[in-house]
Parts: sequence; structure tokens; C-alpha cells
Amino acid sequence: MNVVFDLGGVVFTWRPRQIIEHVFKDSDIQERIRSEIFAHPDWEKLDRGVLDNEEAIERGARRTGVSRSKIGELIKSFPHSLTPIKDTVKLIHAVKRSGNKIFALSNMHLSIIEHIEREYSFWDIFDGMVISCRVRMVKPEEEIFKYLLDEYGLMVEETIFIDDTELNVNTALRLGFRTIQFDNPSQCEDELRSIGCL
Repeated sequence: MNVVFDLGGVVFTWRPRQIIEHVFKDSDIQERIRSEIFAHPDWEKLDRGVLDNEEAIERGARRTGVSRSKIGELIKSFPHSLTPIKDTVKLIHAVKRSGNKIFALSNMHLSIIEHIEREYSFWDIFDGMVISCRVRMVKPEEEIFKYLLDEYGLMVEETIFIDDTELNVNTALRLGFRTIQFDNPSQCEDELRSIGCL
């Protein structure tokens, strides 16, 4: 089987609330940052690779009324906030040892993927990776899933997609993938075992 892992929230920690609260102590500003940075269309543009960090910082400061330096501190803290989820990394190795091929399909800003590729050394376990900012497509759009299949010659009925976001899982399911909505490594391991990947 081909087993496709999302990265943020599955292989790496992703806790936006904690990131916001670390940089901003005022609850009103925290809410403004959630709506005007994380929930704003510019976030998707960063994921899609059509907006760079400096422009995102400038635009975010204008929208929120928060200083450019504080928005810069927030955005530049993203890469360092992602750390490997050790039990997921162990699970990926177990799935690989069981004879499956391993892929990544993830929405990520360029600064984040470049940082974690430099910092961590387990990338050679992946047989292929599709990162949104590098292909100018994002989940949950169907096109990025089809790109993954075409790029690596995968049969959808032989491919399992694992993601923590329901919208992404639903798109994969609609396209014919077998899917697991990730909650934690133990639950994911149990579901992979029930499919026969372990």
C-alpha cells in the first residue's frame, strides 16, 4: 500500500493557539490575530506559495493595527513551533518496515518546510513529497491530490491518506482514497493495523 501522511498536526506539532498566546498576551489582540492572520485568505496564499513572508507581515500589520515587528515575530516563530511527534515518526518507520511506500502531502509555507527539512533528518524514509507552496496548490482542492497520484504513479485504491483536518479527509474520500482522520498516533496505528498496513 501507499500511505500518505499530512505533516502539520500529524507528523509535527501544530498548535496555533499556543503560538498566538506566546507572542500576544491581550485576549482581544489574540482574537484579532486568529481572524486576521490564521483565518485570513493571506494564510492560504502563504501555503500556496504566492505570498512571501515579508509581504504577509506588512499586510497583516495593516489589517490588525498591530506593529509590524510583532506580526513579524509571530510569522517568524512558525517554523520553530513545529517539532516532530515522536510516536508518529516511530509509526511511519513501522509502516515502512511493513513493506508500504510512504508519502507526504501537506499545506505549508515555504519558510516552514525549508526549516524542518534542515532541522530533521528522517526525510529519506519518504518515497515522495508534495508540499503546497512548491506546487502552487493547496488542500482541500482536488487538484493537489490528483497531482500526488500523477507525480508518483499511484493507484488511488491502493493509497491511504492520513490527515487531521476533516475537509481534507473528505476530499480524499471523494476521490477514492482510503482515509484515516488523525487524532493521535495510537488511534492512527490501530486504524492502519485494521487496514493491514502493520
